[in-house]
Amino acid sequence: MGRLFWKIFLGFWLTLVLIAIGVGLAVHFYNQSRIEAITDLAAGPRANFVVNATALALAQGGPESVESLFRSWPGRRLPLVLIVDEAGKDIFERPVPSVALERAREQLRGAQMLSGVRRVLGHNGHEYVIFIPQPNREAQEQAQQASRSTSLSFQLVAALIASLLFSAVLAWYLTRPVRHLQSAANRLARGELATRVMPRIGGRRDEIADLGRDFDHMAAQLQALVSAQQRLLHDVSHELRSPLARLQVAVGLGHQQPDKLPEMLARIEHETGRLDELVGELLTLSRLEAHVDSEHDEPVDVSALLETVVEDARFEAEAAGRGVKLSLDGEASLVGKPELLRRAFENVVRNAVRYTAPGTSVSVSVKPDLNAAEMVIRVCDRGPGVASADLATIFEPFVRAGEGATGGRDGYGLGLAIAKRAVMAHGGRVAASNREEGGLCIALYLPLSSSVDKGKRPTA
Repeated sequence: MGRLFWKIFLGFWLTLVLIAIGVGLAVHFYNQSRIEAITDLAAGPRANFVVNATALALAQGGPESVESLFRSWPGRRLPLVLIVDEAGKDIFERPVPSVALERAREQLRGAQMLSGVRRVLGHNGHEYVIFIPQPNREAQEQAQQASRSTSLSFQLVAALIASLLFSAVLAWYLTRPVRHLQSAANRLARGELATRVMPRIGGRRDEIADLGRDFDHMAAQLQALVSAQQRLLHDVSHELRSPLARLQVAVGLGHQQPDKLPEMLARIEHETGRLDELVGELLTLSRLEAHVDSEHDEPVDVSALLETVVEDARFEAEAAGRGVKLSLDGEASLVGKPELLRRAFENVVRNAVRYTAPGTSVSVSVKPDLNAAEMVIRVCDRGPGVASADLATIFEPFVRAGEGATGGRDGYGLGLAIAKRAVMAHGGRVAASNREEGGLCIALYLPLSSSVDKGKRPTA
């Protein structure tokens, strides 16, 4: 059960306790009013006999003897016999009607031996007045009726006030953050993506505060996604504009200089191929961003897949005076999409081959980490590396850092972005760092899904 539950539970419980206290006070006041309504004294032979017996017991044995007398009294129920000291308190702490006590004292001041009233000097030296209060029926009924009315009114008013206060506080406590959430949701719907709700909710520690934090996280993600989409649209338009402009120039030159038509057709074919490659990479990136892929998961031998990718990259690299070396430290496999992983590995390796210096080799290594239950694939080149400020951004679309022998790192700036999202789709992560001896090293971390042979495989 959550923290909000305990707040509501304790609030209701506290309200019930307060109502119970109010009812108890009302009952106490009601009983007190009944006692105060007694104004007469009992008289007659029976009252006189009971008072005399009580006085004798008190004089001889004190309160203990009186209590024993009351417990052993035969016959019908013993009438209420009050034994009041000089301070007006009954020795057994029973309520004393003040009017009846004053009347008993007035009668004792007139004569000592009145029926139903006695003054006794106890064995402890204190003086006591003993009498039996006699309710006045008519006055008592009126007092009881008034008391009942007052008690009922008090109970109703107390319950109403307590319920109103509790309901108001609880309603304010629950609805105030909800109103903040509603207002923030409306502002977010109007496009104010920088809206956050936690600064207005304050220091709450319950489910509503958790909801506010989740709302802020959602708003931050939406803001990041919209910003990335806007930046992507801007970059796509920029990337498309250059080949389209060259196509227009080639078409214009072909019309103006018919003798150069074959050359212009070759240029048009080249630019069309670049456009097709760019659109293909954009579609791949879009599917990865939307988590839409028709390829089914299946067991993938990562070591074998990397051997194929490195072999293809080596064929291209040797033509440019470069090399690619592969080191496999054990066999590693996982359950995933082989074509998507191949595309990720190929983009990273080909990017390293494009950027490494002539006469050097790109090193590709695979090392399972059993403690972390993941494999680490490192692709390191021998180029000048990347500025430290750009390391965190090279995996974003259309971000290109540095200039290699064959153009900017990562071509259109989509290869590393596709690689990152392909690895993340398999529950992994990527990281980039500069090597001390020069060059860039990209690490791909993928979760293991099978046992790993720790034996060293030969280097390809």
